[in-house]
Amino acid sequence: MSVPETVREVRLARLPQGRPVAADLAVVETPAPEPGAGRVLLRNRWFVLFPGLATLLGDTPPGTPFPGIGPGETLFGPAVGEVVEAPADSGLRPGDLVAHVQGWREYAVADPAALTPLGGRLPDPAAHLSPGAVGYGALTRTAPVRPGDTVLVTGAAGAVGTLAGQTARLLGAGTVLGTTGSPAKAERLRELGYDAVLVDERTPGPERAERFARQLAEAAPDGIDVLLDTVGGHQAEAALAAARPGARAALIGVLSHQLDGTPGSSAPLRLDAFPLILKGVRLAGYANDGHAAAEAEWLPRFGAWLRTGAITFPHTRITGLDRAPQAFQEMIEGRYFGAVLVELG
Repeated sequence: MSVPETVREVRLARLPQGRPVAADLAVVETPAPEPGAGRVLLRNRWFVLFPGLATLLGDTPPGTPFPGIGPGETLFGPAVGEVVEAPADSGLRPGDLVAHVQGWREYAVADPAALTPLGGRLPDPAAHLSPGAVGYGALTRTAPVRPGDTVLVTGAAGAVGTLAGQTARLLGAGTVLGTTGSPAKAERLRELGYDAVLVDERTPGPERAERFARQLAEAAPDGIDVLLDTVGGHQAEAALAAARPGARAALIGVLSHQLDGTPGSSAPLRLDAFPLILKGVRLAGYANDGHAAAEAEWLPRFGAWLRTGAITFPHTRITGLDRAPQAFQEMIEGRYFGAVLVELG
């Protein structure tokens, strides 16, 4: 496979002022990378856009496990690449597909130890970029689903939520509820098997939170057993107020904070601790601890479910690196359903 003399990558052009926009990013040409001794040269095939990247553009919040990205630096994220060159002792051959974290560029160089060969575990190699393992890990470890449970997934139309609702059902949930800000997305979520979808349209004022709480009370009059929260804010507050005795809650995102352009790294919740204590509600964040084990368990189950049609991988494919900045802005604005992948020729 011939490698061009110059290749393209996406860099941060300027620090975002509030919510990131396409103009904050720039597609630039750079000399093709040289693999060097013991290194692997990759041609990227797909990479995934994810909302959490917005928090890495500039100074990162304390405790963030990833470095911040400054002006002039190349963006990064999960990707599937094809091996172009590899050391003889690496176990890799040209043409092999591997997972890595150097997305947002056409070619990358990596240490063999940082690459995960894909083999044929999934029927579509691009499905390795789904964040399904996050929801699976949360629903089997942090907030385990039990047969017959009522499960609420906030931000259900996102990359995590579209798979988490399906996964909850396969794990035995009796009722699966979701939230979204779009009536059109609500209809698509019902097609994925959500029993009811709460539409939380963005309107200013306290009425929004009150309206959402009423919707939840109507959809789950007896309360909820499991919360998988990707949104935070008033949705998480209402869900925890509706928790049944012994309920479990996994916090895995704060989209309401990340996507509204609010500066700062805090995402406060207002909770009444007394009923949570009386009900014995378990509330925990789903972090990276144990994620490798969840991923190893998820992949064969995901592959089997995909092959039988028990689960689908909702996503949009954007063709071409030059379209990635605009697609990132549109994802932040909530225009997509499911995951967003950039496909490189």
